Amino acid sequence: MSIVAGCDVGSLATKAVVMERRRVLAAVVVRSGPKPGASARDALDQALAQCGRSAGDVSYCVGTGYGREKIAFVNETLSEISCHAKGARFLVPSARSVIDIGGQDCKVIKLDANGGLVKFVTNDKCASGTGRFLEVMAKVMHLPVDRLGELSLQARDPVTLASMCTVWAQADIIKHINARRPAEEICAGINTAMANRVAMLANALRLENDICMTGGVAKNKGVVHALARILGQRIKEVKTLDPQLVGALGAALLAAEQAGKVNRKELPP
Repeated sequence: MSIVAGCDVGSLATKAVVMERRRVLAAVVVRSGPKPGASARDALDQALAQCGRSAGDVSYCVGTGYGREKIAFVNETLSEISCHAKGARFLVPSARSVIDIGGQDCKVIKLDANGGLVKFVTNDKCASGTGRFLEVMAKVMHLPVDRLGELSLQARDPVTLASMCTVWAQADIIKHINARRPAEEICAGINTAMANRVAMLANALRLENDICMTGGVAKNKGVVHALARILGQRIKEVKTLDPQLVGALGAALLAAEQAGKVNRKELPP
């Protein structure tokens, strides 16, 4: 039976989701390489191998992400906004707002009651408020990036970073390290600085509940909790799928819709 797929080529990670009848058969995340098309091919091949299928079984494939125009094998390319909105709504049907934090950008999306796009804002000019900010800060701390969230939840007296600028924040962190502030308090300060930057975008749209968070940073509970506190609103976490895969999921869902249209056109009158 034919299947559909979505490929999301991000700056730091490339994701692929394979679906059949709106059910996820396989999902893969790989590190993005210098060639977006090759990264997408690698991710999709791994996903197909995972579910025992081949490229010939794919009836329709949608590409998204910053590297989408470099994916030669897709049937169509669509914006990350459309794909993240579609994927988030599938996983959290009540979602009216989506906050997606990727490796080098942050997107805040507002939806209507039917899941249609109302408005969105993005931050792609500055590393603060993106996954890259956390990677740089984790390197200064000599910690794996996924430890930032775990440690920050243990903090009793988080530090305050004087600047959200990535360059100046590094200097600030070094100052706190030299002052022998506990690692968890510095991590909490990093996550709060990140959340403050994202909240500035979110407040510009006056988000409505329910809020869903997607992207790799959604796995950092320190950022999620800090952002919920700053916004004064609960954030619904994606639990049935890695939140980093939501864009690829949305691409696969949109691929299924397009495949359905193609099949209907091929039917005799």
